[in-house]
Amino acid sequence: MTFLSRLWRRDDGQSLAACTALDIGTEFAKALVFEIGDDGHGTVRGVGRKRQGLSHMSSGTVADIAAVVDNCSVALQEAEEMAGFRPSQVVIGIAGELVKGFTTHSSQERRKPDVPISEAELQKLIDTVQREALREAERSITWETGLPNVDVRLVHAAIVGASIDGYALTNPVGFQGRHVKIGIFNAFAPLVHLGALQTVASQLDLELLEIVAEPYAVARVLGSDQIRQSGALFVDVGGGTTDVALVRQGGIEGTRMFALGGRAFTKSIADRLDLPFPRAEAAKVDYARGLAVDRRAEIATIVGEDVEVWAAGVELVMEELGGGDLLPGRIYLCGGGSRLPEIEAALRSERFHGKLSFARPPEVVVMGPALVETVTDATDLLVDQQDVTPLGLAYQAIELQTTEDPLDAALRRVLRAMKV
Repeated sequence: MTFLSRLWRRDDGQSLAACTALDIGTEFAKALVFEIGDDGHGTVRGVGRKRQGLSHMSSGTVADIAAVVDNCSVALQEAEEMAGFRPSQVVIGIAGELVKGFTTHSSQERRKPDVPISEAELQKLIDTVQREALREAERSITWETGLPNVDVRLVHAAIVGASIDGYALTNPVGFQGRHVKIGIFNAFAPLVHLGALQTVASQLDLELLEIVAEPYAVARVLGSDQIRQSGALFVDVGGGTTDVALVRQGGIEGTRMFALGGRAFTKSIADRLDLPFPRAEAAKVDYARGLAVDRRAEIATIVGEDVEVWAAGVELVMEELGGGDLLPGRIYLCGGGSRLPEIEAALRSERFHGKLSFARPPEVVVMGPALVETVTDATDLLVDQQDVTPLGLAYQAIELQTTEDPLDAALRRVLRAMKV
């Protein structure tokens, strides 16, 4: 476990940890500088944004490292100047179609149920789960790229649950029983994508605390036991991708991403109305905010047609994630692209949910910073659904600072052994 660096003490003598959350989006590079008190609560002290160029990112992944480093540097400087300090560590989000996140469950029947489970036995079970997850990710990414060999790397991993004979446990070591079950969420990505983010952190002279799959961060940020038990679907509409995460039966079952987001809507407006891309983007944003805009009816028609295609993509992803089982009855919607009214309307429509395995029409909730209770915004600059993802990354840093439980410790020992 890497703990956040203690940088200073406040005037009241309370020691603080500090970190930066960096959301390298297709449209904007967003940086949050935040502090973490001893009570584990985060407070955002600085916010920075820099618009990315059209060629800097491709479907949520870095396409021009030098340009992205320059953009992130501007966003970081703005956030650091606002906060009045510069953390040395950073958590970065990763997105893209080839980022695969899923939970692997493994059950083992023990030959000697009366013998207490040892740490070695637990680590062996975790090792089995991790190696099977890596093989599954390699098969999936190889099939999607059509390439014979793709170097696939683990982005991050987290224990989502463990039980013995159906009894849920936080630490199986020392317990007796016959049937041991463990579930681990893993996110994998091609080395080319992961390596680009590592290079960005290095060139920004920041210690990379962790790279986190963005849909995982969004699905975890609310931190509500009710959500984990009743389940939910999280839909993050970014500039280049749409990310979907499924929370069911107490943990994150999987995440999927597809390359259709706000930039595709802008491109359609630009092409069909013969507008320069910046003017089309401005018109789309004004339209989404309900402001007066020229040719509003035409823009509504264009957006409506594109959202139909987008909704079909979400439907396919949810069907794949659901695996034929009943889907949770609540959808949380966030991301800058979700400000278009047609996006929320599409998810509420019977035409959409009627094709999926919902027990009843799902409740659609637009996520905003106000729903995030674990991180407070002292800048008052985080105002809508586009700010949820960087807050989710900040929450991941907070979780890293908390005391590590035995299952996490065993998982990290296995991960270190796999890298040798």
